[in-house]
Amino acid sequence: MTSLYPAGVVSPPPRLRVGVIGSGRVGAVLGAALRRTGHAVVACSARSDLSRVRAEALLPGVPIAPPRDVAAQCDLLLLTVSDDRLPEVVADLAPAVRDGQIVMHVSGRLGLDVLAPLGGVLPIAAHPVMTFTGTSLDLERLEDCPFGVTAPDAVRPIAEALVVEMGGEPVWVEEGSRALYHAALAHGANHLVTLVAQTLDMLSSAGVSDPAVLARPLLTAALDNALREGDAALTGPIARGDVSTVRAHLIELEGGDEATLAAYLALARATLDRAFVRGTVDAIRAEEIGHLLDAAGAPWEHGGLP
Repeated sequence: MTSLYPAGVVSPPPRLRVGVIGSGRVGAVLGAALRRTGHAVVACSARSDLSRVRAEALLPGVPIAPPRDVAAQCDLLLLTVSDDRLPEVVADLAPAVRDGQIVMHVSGRLGLDVLAPLGGVLPIAAHPVMTFTGTSLDLERLEDCPFGVTAPDAVRPIAEALVVEMGGEPVWVEEGSRALYHAALAHGANHLVTLVAQTLDMLSSAGVSDPAVLARPLLTAALDNALREGDAALTGPIARGDVSTVRAHLIELEGGDEATLAAYLALARATLDRAFVRGTVDAIRAEEIGHLLDAAGAPWEHGGLP
């Protein structure tokens, strides 16, 4: 763990008074993670009844107070509200914070600029890359969880120490790259859920009684291979240039859910481009498959795919 003290000083990092703004799925868990390492969570805010329940479960005994009151009594202010609300919350808290106070938000998209209205605070953006349930189970899942972290050079040791104390692993992200960083994670994680759900729907329509049992080994292996090998993990009819199989797929999909067809076409085009660049499909077959993808769902004089 990186010490908050200067090099050569062996004292442990100082214990901080922590205030949590937003006791939702993330805030209550991170507050509890800091609390178990000896920091004192002195107050939290909670807008909804569910947030109050989470605060009582994960931060028992911690007073629930208005946001400005929370900010006024802590050394470390943890902001765990939604991206869209964060600028509004920051503006509201500005009169209550003080120079030298550590202010950390957990937004993936936003960086340090959103904290600029707070003046001379020590700003940190630390985004935990995991899905939260808002229960104590998340505390175990925080172990070795990567955090996308942005902080000024002088504040980096503090940011690193806090992330490590919560059990995480800091990964440094440049201020100007946070939106792209977050888009990448959303594209991979959120769209993966949609892709898997559509896959299960299609298998169910094909009469498979337990689609998840059938799909799990293939999808798990595909994800593992892609993470290890990137484009080299591409398999299947498009990567092989199997024109007739792609045509058969499209004929079936044209009679089904339009959203699934649209997703298939978009991903098939992206896959075709990457397979062609890698040389697993030749130019002639790539052109034939491209024509099929362009024709799918489009009105034809004689109807159907060519």
